Amino acid sequence: MAERCSVAVLGAGSWGTALAIVLARNGARVRLWGRDGAQLAAMAECRCNQRYLPDVALPDGLEPCADLREAVSRCGDVLLAVPSHAFRDTLNTIGGWLAPGARLAWATKGLEPGSRKLLHQVVRETLGAEVPVAIISGPTFAREVARGLPTAVTVAASDEATAGHFARLLHDPTLRPYTSTDLVGVEIGGAVKNVLALAAGIADGLGFGANTRAALITRGLAEMMRLGAALGGQPETFMGLTGLGDLVLTCTDDQSRNRRVGLALGRGVPLDEAIAQVGQAVEGVKSAPEVQQLARSLGVEMPITEQVCRVVLDGVPPQEAVQALLTREPKPERV
Repeated sequence: MAERCSVAVLGAGSWGTALAIVLARNGARVRLWGRDGAQLAAMAECRCNQRYLPDVALPDGLEPCADLREAVSRCGDVLLAVPSHAFRDTLNTIGGWLAPGARLAWATKGLEPGSRKLLHQVVRETLGAEVPVAIISGPTFAREVARGLPTAVTVAASDEATAGHFARLLHDPTLRPYTSTDLVGVEIGGAVKNVLALAAGIADGLGFGANTRAALITRGLAEMMRLGAALGGQPETFMGLTGLGDLVLTCTDDQSRNRRVGLALGRGVPLDEAIAQVGQAVEGVKSAPEVQQLARSLGVEMPITEQVCRVVLDGVPPQEAVQALLTREPKPERV
């Protein structure tokens, strides 16, 4: 990195911490903010996030910061890694504190609960159209990113300059960013894949095999592409890192919170208990009804998503939901 930059990372969970570590390793001065002041104080003292990434040391350039206003107002770039349900409130809080010319990025995945809006729409409503914005998404587990294992991500922005700026901040020998201008496609991929990971976990929890998982991933991708196309997303986006790549990762590896909740549901564990076992936000549970209602409003058929909603919202036994999928009328295979 040719010059040192100041970045405020908002959200001291596993993903926010991992991104802050990458930025600091790359030479940026990073302020990492979270809601839990005691956690931040512990991080500053022991120089690691003991709750989420206990085996990864914080680089020297990373400063845990409990003062949100100070973190935001003193940085030229702000990166949000907060859950989708806290996204708008966080933007409303920081809107008046952004430094002149500040750029905003987020690594949050999902739709806004209640409104079913894409997160870039929420940003425009709260901050206006003048703030340069970007989305960071892709097949990523926080622990692997923090440990420096090879990873690729997509940075999407409406203008190439902003996408390139955040890509340069993240780029290092182990993290390869690609850029895109398809905000809609990237956001739909990030929201829908979590719902489909619940389905894959449920199927595996019921004891079904690799055939079932492959079918769910393939037909789930078709659902993602149909919804994305209805909203104006580009088809190639869904075949890339933030579509197929993130979908495969989240559906097949037990590091995925959504998959783990699905596994528990398939094994008969109640939803509340399954979420408590994970101990972190499970975006797919919140996104499922939003994706379902958005698809219905657009006349988009998403049968796997519909059955996930029956399980997590209506308490339908997972086996019954699977039977509902299997007994659908045969039809030609198409997206």
